[in-house]
Amino acid sequence: MDEDSDAQAMLKVAAGDRRAFAWLFDRYHASVARFAFRFVGDRERAEELTQDIFVKLYRNAKAYQPTARFKTFLFRVATNHCLNEVRRGEYRVAHTSMETPEGDEAGAVEMAGPDGDRPDQALAGRELERVVGEALRDLSARERAAFTMCRFEGMAYRDIAEVLEASESAVKSLIHRATLAVARRIEELQAGAVPARSRA
Repeated sequence: MDEDSDAQAMLKVAAGDRRAFAWLFDRYHASVARFAFRFVGDRERAEELTQDIFVKLYRNAKAYQPTARFKTFLFRVATNHCLNEVRRGEYRVAHTSMETPEGDEAGAVEMAGPDGDRPDQALAGRELERVVGEALRDLSARERAAFTMCRFEGMAYRDIAEVLEASESAVKSLIHRATLAVARRIEELQAGAVPARSRA
């Protein structure tokens, strides 16, 4: 599957093809759910947001132009929806942890190595996920969006710039600040400055 397949499918959606929409939903549901989870830290709410985002995608299908990457178009819809959600302010207080619910792959930070099934490795991986999640929570909404699209979705600076309607230099600055903040929290964890949950 490639970007051209996505674009062709989206053009079919614009023409009313529901099977094409179902195909895109299946292909990108997990990515959008991960993205939404980074904003709200709650699995059920993230899934609700994901459903809302795909509804908006379907309704705005006719606005899609094949000159734009489909993933860029999708994440513009997703980012605008998530930014509007967090502007309500409720998640700044209500959700104090961005830790992925156990067994939920939609929000997982895939940083475990090949020995990740060992108990000590699994514990370290969970602590790393928790610390990264908390660092993301403390970022500004735009920093979080840019960092997530870059580090977790592998999107290019130019595409993120299009999503955020910003310059590439501004995007690089957002990602740089976010990367430093996340790295600082990881260093604190490694130095023992961030208490492990298992010891709390």
